[in-house]
Amino acid sequence: MNADENHICVCICTYKRDAYLRRLLKELSDQDTEGRFTYSIVVCDNDHMRSADAIVSEFHSKSKVEIKYCFEMQQNISLARNKTIENSFGEFIAFIDDDEFPDKRWLLNLFETLKKYDVDGVLGPVIRHFDTPPPKWLLKSDFYARPIYPTGTVLDKDKGRTGNVLLKRGVFDGQSQPFNPEFRGGGDKEFFRRVINKGYRFIWSAEAVAFEVVPPVRWKRSFMLKRALFRGALVPLHPDFGWRQIAKSITAVCAYTLLLPFALLLGQHRFMAVMVSLCDHIGLLLALFGIRPFRQAYITE
Repeated sequence: MNADENHICVCICTYKRDAYLRRLLKELSDQDTEGRFTYSIVVCDNDHMRSADAIVSEFHSKSKVEIKYCFEMQQNISLARNKTIENSFGEFIAFIDDDEFPDKRWLLNLFETLKKYDVDGVLGPVIRHFDTPPPKWLLKSDFYARPIYPTGTVLDKDKGRTGNVLLKRGVFDGQSQPFNPEFRGGGDKEFFRRVINKGYRFIWSAEAVAFEVVPPVRWKRSFMLKRALFRGALVPLHPDFGWRQIAKSITAVCAYTLLLPFALLLGQHRFMAVMVSLCDHIGLLLALFGIRPFRQAYITE
């Protein structure tokens, strides 16, 4: 049997998240495979100070799991994802974010679902996790809570992302840069739209669970609003963007502005939901006039 058959390379892109990366690697060090596959890890450091290098070296000295460190100097998540693919080997590629950590049977559940349904890739749920209790209004809200579907659900082109996914290597064939570097964010969604349009099929595995750490900095209202503006400004980059989205955003800005005082009466969780949606659409409209409120590659605080 070819050494690459039934081998999964777990790809991680990281940027200045030392504690989270250590937790993730710890959980990846002892995945339950039931002898059905082997796996290794590739970490791409997107910090020009190479802050993850020592963490990967420490893991390498203690774990039996093969791990490789690589480095992308330009601060760009799409370039970092492409770098992990370049440094990977094996028939399957998994992605998990550096602020996530998996269940012990994470890879096994992804692998078994992919084999059972004979598809090109499998995505799993990412469940929000708080190391310390957040404000009550945040718990009442849907912020950082992601949709969950029954196992076997075929995913449409709007549901793809790289936090918790297993893909056949063939999905990347013929693409020198699978993830478009023009996207400072949302490049994973653009990638899935593109490959689904080519005919690749992806389904859901409800059992392949990963957890996303939501730290106190993300509880801040200012962070949520800045990220919404940032996210909205990326929408015009999508190839299917057009007048329909512009008209929708103009209408939404008017509607959400009128809703704000009523939402406030219903509680902070409702008010912030409206504010975030409003900023999403304002970010889009500002981008049309060449206005970008934030020049940095990521919104981290």
